[in-house]
Amino acid sequence: MRIYRLHAVFCPLLSRTNPNSLMKEITFILFLLISLSAASQKNALEKMLSDSTMQYASVSLCIINAATGEAVIQHDASRSLSQASVMKLVTTAAAIELLGPDHTFTTSVGYSGVIKKGILDGDIIIRGGGDPALGSERFAEYYSGFMDNWVDAVRKTGINRVKGRIITDDSYFDYQPVPPNWNWEDLGNYYGAGVYGLSIFDNTLKIHFSSSDTGSIPKIDYTEPANSGVVYANYLKASGSTDQGYVYSAPYNTLGWIVGTIPVNRTDFILKASLTDPPLLAARMLTDKLRTAGIKINDEPATSRMMSDKRGIVITEISSLTSPVLSAIIEAVNHESINLYSEHLLKEIGKIFNENGTTLSGIEVVTKFLDSLGVETSGMFIEDGSGLSPQDALNSKGIANLLYNMKKKGKHFTEYYNSLPEAGKNGTLRNVFRDSVFEGKVRAKSGTILRVKSYAGYFTAISGNEMIFSIIVNNYNGSSSYVVEHIEDILKEAILNN
Repeated sequence: MRIYRLHAVFCPLLSRTNPNSLMKEITFILFLLISLSAASQKNALEKMLSDSTMQYASVSLCIINAATGEAVIQHDASRSLSQASVMKLVTTAAAIELLGPDHTFTTSVGYSGVIKKGILDGDIIIRGGGDPALGSERFAEYYSGFMDNWVDAVRKTGINRVKGRIITDDSYFDYQPVPPNWNWEDLGNYYGAGVYGLSIFDNTLKIHFSSSDTGSIPKIDYTEPANSGVVYANYLKASGSTDQGYVYSAPYNTLGWIVGTIPVNRTDFILKASLTDPPLLAARMLTDKLRTAGIKINDEPATSRMMSDKRGIVITEISSLTSPVLSAIIEAVNHESINLYSEHLLKEIGKIFNENGTTLSGIEVVTKFLDSLGVETSGMFIEDGSGLSPQDALNSKGIANLLYNMKKKGKHFTEYYNSLPEAGKNGTLRNVFRDSVFEGKVRAKSGTILRVKSYAGYFTAISGNEMIFSIIVNNYNGSSSYVVEHIEDILKEAILNN
């Protein structure tokens, strides 16, 4: 990258006495500098495209001026490609604009039936309200002791015996936790966790292992939470120093298996699996806590999915818990690229605006939102809210257009913009774009799955011009870090030359 020192060019000219000659020379030099600048940008892109790692790759690139919407650099900008988690920019834009930054989710606890002399002739009901973050470590202080508070609320009613059981009403959303075309290999792992009417602990099960020498079978020491209800067959091996372990299971399953390798000689290595039935887990945990507190429960825990006659039953509410505001949840989505939260938001949009808490309903609402914003959707193929589906496809022009229209028309653009991580500092950008030229100038969302690398967001050029960029790369050879280096070079030149 060339850095032009203008004073070294112009100062000798200013000492000359002929103003006409001076103006001609300045005009020529400015033209030369502009030409060199354009060539520099072109060369960075050409260098990337001509690299051997890009021999079979597809690249879609669009950089536009945020003030005018005019494209300053484009390459195959209308080509629809797999974009991975950059899809979250679409979902969170719709969520923040349609639901508002102060939107919250409510989980409540109550009972059905009547209480006589400390005996509840009915059930205790946990009613899910679609909260994506209930019990999450990301909001640990917010949810601290929430289930103990539920126990206290039950005790304050005077109940010391429940003739029925603890039931989680998980009917807020549908009973299809994952989009139909997600890969089977993703479903058992934490990033492939499904969406339920009541989700809990990020729908994540931590499996703790201890391992020894190469080739040995690591031992499962314990799980968090302890009573997930799933039995795992362990086919892991100890090998090397990296995590190559994968969990296979599916929603509502009680069996699963673990394959691959985890590092040798570790005393507490954690694999994160997806919980297969979070609503039932919540009912089971509250049952255990109430029994420990001395309250007798006659029957075993259940969910409304298991007992259709209990769906939407009228309850006497004794406790409620409101989630953090949506802007905080969206910041977590875009900083840490949380698939679960994004899929929750998609279903919530469908629930609120289409009266149907399904993935397809949410996609319908999101598509209408994009149309209303003036975003071209004909090249957008949306199959979920997070970008985990291999059938998702966006193009860089469409993404850039979305970001432009959010800046121009979005009622809650400030919250949307602030939800994006800063280059080289936090979130999924903490380890990329670390050159000083990016400092304080770039906020963006990243996307990564196998042979896919994408980025989209906002940057400020050294001229002060505000810019928008989107780049998607599919089917490259070699390491993703090498692709990122090329992307950094293109963005660096755009910052210095626009």
